Amino acid sequence: MQEKLREHIEKIISLTDEEFSFIRAHFTIKNSKKREFLIRKGESVKHCYFVVSGLLKLVYDDESGSQHIVSFAMEDWWETDFLAFHTQTKATMSLQCLEDTDVFCLSLENYQKLCAGLPKMEHFFLKKSNSGHIGSQQRILSFLTSNAKERYDQLLKRYPSLFQRVSKTLLASYLGVSRETLSRLSS
Repeated sequence: MQEKLREHIEKIISLTDEEFSFIRAHFTIKNSKKREFLIRKGESVKHCYFVVSGLLKLVYDDESGSQHIVSFAMEDWWETDFLAFHTQTKATMSLQCLEDTDVFCLSLENYQKLCAGLPKMEHFFLKKSNSGHIGSQQRILSFLTSNAKERYDQLLKRYPSLFQRVSKTLLASYLGVSRETLSRLSS
């Protein structure tokens, strides 16, 4: 498992064995079962998660009881309720396993120690953060400028494996369409 973490980090920065040992010491490992929650709305957010294997969904439940999928996170992705994590406030979203999932967990305290003790990790996290912001903006723009069919095609092109791993109901929620509309789009 730790080789996957090292490979992931080394896509952005180079590491010595000593540096990776220092990094690894700041993470814990969690193995979770399908349907298990890593974060529940209203609870403290203790960790940011790096997905080694498995699949997660980040969801927001609105006041009417509707569930909105904010994101999916698969292998090589980072996920948490970032606002709650960085401000140490209560979660406004929930993070749930859609498959049995193995993650590396990084607490805010260890994130800060890691960046202070190995400054090039700040560069790594900045690159990951920028990529996340770009992805979020692209998703917002797709809702503003694309119709349902275009959003479906964009998702299929960008993440084809997601269609094999996620139910049509969840895909419909993520795309902001009904299950029936998704069935029409996919036929």
